[in-house]
Amino acid sequence: MKCDKKNRLNLKDHVPLKPNPIRRGMTVDEVIESSMFSFNAGTFRKACELFSKHMAKKDVRIGVSLAGALVPAGIGRSCLIPLIKAGFVDWIVSTGANLYHDLHHVLGYKFREGQAAVDDGQLRENGIIRIYDIFLDYEALLDTDSFVRKTLLRERANFPDPCSSADIHALLGKEIIRINPKLKDESLLAVAYEAGVPIHTSSPADSSIGMNVAALMLEDAPIPMDTHKDINEVTSYVYDIKKKGGKSAVLLLGGGSPKNFVLQTEPHIQEILGLPEAGHDFFIQFTDARPDTGGLSGATPSEAVSWGKIDPTALSKTIVSYGDCSFMLPFFVSYVMNKSKPRLCSRLFEKRNKLIQQLQQDYKEIGSYKKQADQGYKSGRGSR
Repeated sequence: MKCDKKNRLNLKDHVPLKPNPIRRGMTVDEVIESSMFSFNAGTFRKACELFSKHMAKKDVRIGVSLAGALVPAGIGRSCLIPLIKAGFVDWIVSTGANLYHDLHHVLGYKFREGQAAVDDGQLRENGIIRIYDIFLDYEALLDTDSFVRKTLLRERANFPDPCSSADIHALLGKEIIRINPKLKDESLLAVAYEAGVPIHTSSPADSSIGMNVAALMLEDAPIPMDTHKDINEVTSYVYDIKKKGGKSAVLLLGGGSPKNFVLQTEPHIQEILGLPEAGHDFFIQFTDARPDTGGLSGATPSEAVSWGKIDPTALSKTIVSYGDCSFMLPFFVSYVMNKSKPRLCSRLFEKRNKLIQQLQQDYKEIGSYKKQADQGYKSGRGSR
């Protein structure tokens, strides 16, 4: 069989694999660089290098999605807080459950090592909550519910109308600092608040925080929250940095709704608002889901290109590393902290109004809003 010389692959152009023996006293980054070359180990090393060499630069804005029970597993305190303090997280989209569980520790409750093979009926009788192999006192839920409701009720009149979920989470972080300043550095909500990192949730009603907001409605004290404001806020973070000539990066921890909420910022810019953009520039996902079963639908880098979520020219800077986030993140963060210089926090929480105003102005001047108005949609023509 003849091979086209123009497209012929040259084996010498590919880096040879040179694994080195593990030795006593090696750091995590040394182990990763000297022994992790192929299969999932290889993609994990490439993810570590992609973040430290490219995403950690000062002109890159990093959005993080957080799904699964990672905060109860300790990932919030061990991994996410150090990344925030080093300036490597600009904005977060999390499940509400992770943020709710973040509150237990500062209220005096501890997650305890348990076991998965246990009589859950007996746990229920003894007031113990189980998260796989993690145990928690049921009283922690009741006290946390009370804390959330009292805090929101007291500050209800001070919320913007409408507010986004980021406003609620910032208030909870601020309250943690007020009531227990000694533990503020152990709370994801409190550390993010101090760093000006906005934390959003894509499904605010799908958590105990959301259920407590629902309870306030029954008390005739509704919180004026509109998650559609969250859509525009997170989109403005991406649009702003790209308009300035910088780059947008996503670090996806698990999948679910938070993953899509982070990625849909680009389709919102391009498809809905009609503003010129090409997609996120860097993409790392740690997941145990599979694309062939639909678990990664719309989120593998190449598939995301078809949606406009990822810049097609940036596919070489996208990594999906398959595995358990609770296992992979500590090694990933250790590598990043050893290899990357800290950055200044972008403090997007305080800049949200200005960034949305910029997004709205461009939408009206050059986006689909102007095109629809020119075609008569604004006056009702062409609609039913």
